[in-house]
Amino acid sequence: MPTLRIGQTIKLRPEHEAEYLKIHRAVWPSVLSRIAASNIHDYSIFYDRTAHLLFATFKYTGDDFDADMAAMAADPETQRWWKETDGMQESLNEGSVGSKEGGWWRVLEEVFYVE
Repeated sequence: MPTLRIGQTIKLRPEHEAEYLKIHRAVWPSVLSRIAASNIHDYSIFYDRTAHLLFATFKYTGDDFDADMAAMAADPETQRWWKETDGMQESLNEGSVGSKEGGWWRVLEEVFYVE
């Protein structure tokens, strides 16, 4: 399976900006381990302070994206991390209720790529 490049966006609630940035300077090792175990690499989150938008990008190198994302969603430490961060965010997907249920971050269409 070729590497998948994923781009996502979500709104950061302005009143949580400082805390969100603080916790992302020291992401829990258990969360980082789960990300790697789910075949996610080259993961970055960018922040547009004016629009209060977060943009995430990562590469997926595994063979079963859905299974790896399900394993991440089932991980207790990841669930605990999402409990911390979901309340700081506002999904751009109508009806979305949280990271565990999926669809929290809006997946973006890739329109240009050059290596």
